Amino acid sequence: MYKLALRNILRHKLRSAMTLAAIGFGVSALILAGGFVEDVLWQLAETTIHSQSGHIQIFRKGFYEQGARSPEKYLIDDHPRLRREIVEDQAVDDVMGRMNFSALLSNGRSNLAVVGDGVEPEREARLGSLLTISAGRQLGAADPYGLLIGQGVSDALKLRPGDFATVLLNTPEGALNSIEFEVVGVFQSFSREYDERGIRMSLAAAQELLSVKGVTGIVLSLRRTADTDVVARRLDERLRTDGYDVKTWPELNDFYQKAVDMYRQQFGVLQGIILVMVFLSVVNTVNMSVFERIGEFGTLMATGSRGGEIFRLILLENLLLGLLGALLGAVVGVGLATLISTIGIPMPPLPSSTIGYTAQVRVLPSVIVMACTVGAGATIVAALLPARRVARTSIACALRENH
Repeated sequence: MYKLALRNILRHKLRSAMTLAAIGFGVSALILAGGFVEDVLWQLAETTIHSQSGHIQIFRKGFYEQGARSPEKYLIDDHPRLRREIVEDQAVDDVMGRMNFSALLSNGRSNLAVVGDGVEPEREARLGSLLTISAGRQLGAADPYGLLIGQGVSDALKLRPGDFATVLLNTPEGALNSIEFEVVGVFQSFSREYDERGIRMSLAAAQELLSVKGVTGIVLSLRRTADTDVVARRLDERLRTDGYDVKTWPELNDFYQKAVDMYRQQFGVLQGIILVMVFLSVVNTVNMSVFERIGEFGTLMATGSRGGEIFRLILLENLLLGLLGALLGAVVGVGLATLISTIGIPMPPLPSSTIGYTAQVRVLPSVIVMACTVGAGATIVAALLPARRVARTSIACALRENH
């Protein structure tokens, strides 16, 4: 029966080509749409991680909920020891301390309320590989009193690289402290809100400004984003009893999950439309192919073939067509995805950002398998009803179609 099915496919070249074209178009369209969606979500995730939050952050228990009001109550004083313990994990690429604070930034004429981060410059530069420096340069180890400011801060206070600004805040003891900094660079991140209020300085300068020795949080950069949940669970089991909270990057960026939900709903509708188009195209092509061959099937039944054998033959032919069409669509889809990714798709800024990006079409095995399964499955499902009708057609009625 396999030989007969294959022979029929090759004998009816035009009908087979039409069916293969419908299946191949649908499979390649699903691969392109699915790969584009996955790339948008992947770029959003990586930009979130590598421009601000890192993969995992560790805080004193309660800091995440209450630390914004009184960060001095949740300082981590033994962060060097924690760093040595955590960096031994093979999945961890780097560990760095951060000091978060709120302050006033003054250019001598006006003030702006800002949110500051005291960072370890060299480590943060490696982590923040997707942080765009729009003017000046990245903060370095040779900048003990250098300041990196967000684009919104720069625009509000008319500060440019080389200008001087004063950071003014209250220390944990209640004293007023200030230090003058030189602006070394202006950055743009994924978040417009952060750019409008964010500043960065060296961790040592932040500790001097606040008159403290600890840090408010420890940031982890992992070798692979996929290891985030596994590493977080290991750290949580080890550090929970010591009074620490372990937060992953999706927990630190609730807007990410909202954006993912929005994009998945939008692209889900698009993929649904493609699925319907694929199914209707295949149904139309398969129906035409089967009903044009009723006379042929009548001849087979007249020579002794039973209705069940005809039913299985039609399904087998369409199974082979579905597999061939899925393979053809996968080859075309992967080729187009590679070509499009080489050229790139210019995209506007995300809703929370001011920076556009270049999208690609990611070639993922899961997307290819899904598209091929849908293409082959739609072909078989489309053949069920016409195959059943032909199998139940009387020999006399079927033979009339030969005239």
